[in-house]
Amino acid sequence: MKPVRVVEGRGVPLDRSDVDTDQIIPSDWLKRVERTGFGRGLFSEWRDDPNFVLNQPEFVGATILIAGPRFGTGSSREHAVWALMDYGFEAIVAPSFGDIFRNNSSKQGLAIVQLSVSDVEELMAMVRANPSRLIVIDVARLSVEVPDADWRREFALDPMTQERLLEGWDDIAISLRREDEITRYEATSVAPSLRNVFDTSGHERVGCSDIG
Repeated sequence: MKPVRVVEGRGVPLDRSDVDTDQIIPSDWLKRVERTGFGRGLFSEWRDDPNFVLNQPEFVGATILIAGPRFGTGSSREHAVWALMDYGFEAIVAPSFGDIFRNNSSKQGLAIVQLSVSDVEELMAMVRANPSRLIVIDVARLSVEVPDADWRREFALDPMTQERLLEGWDDIAISLRREDEITRYEATSVAPSLRNVFDTSGHERVGCSDIG
């Protein structure tokens, strides 16, 4: 996972609330084994509509998705985050998020920015008025800016999520921070033994239910 310190890019306004993970990536796409290529399935049912926002040429290449309340609710599929990132999104701005989606995003390096409803609506309006506007999300300073509009807002992240993003730590990287302790433990610990638990016929001996 790459460190995420600053996300700079154009935004795309997805003015819909309660966008769940099944709408983000329909279940037909969950049969894939590899983690790449999910971008083609992102909002695939909606993208059949030529008027859908992602089909508009002025929003092609946008890296920041601005959505309505309760984004990413529903089932706990990591594929939703994979699809958003594979498509090219580096950050999602919304008034609220599904808890599991938020957690999955932090583990994959997708920045989650929660602002008030009024701030999100204001940001959407600015992007609609000028789709080429630059948006700057600073994870270290916990701020969102639209420089040419002199617009700036702050957002919150719990310290662990912020550190994950800034350092580029996935779950494995977090475990490896304690590699020395893990190695010492493995060198001194004794694995459980099944000795004397079963008799010669393979049946469990009476009173030997605890492995030791």
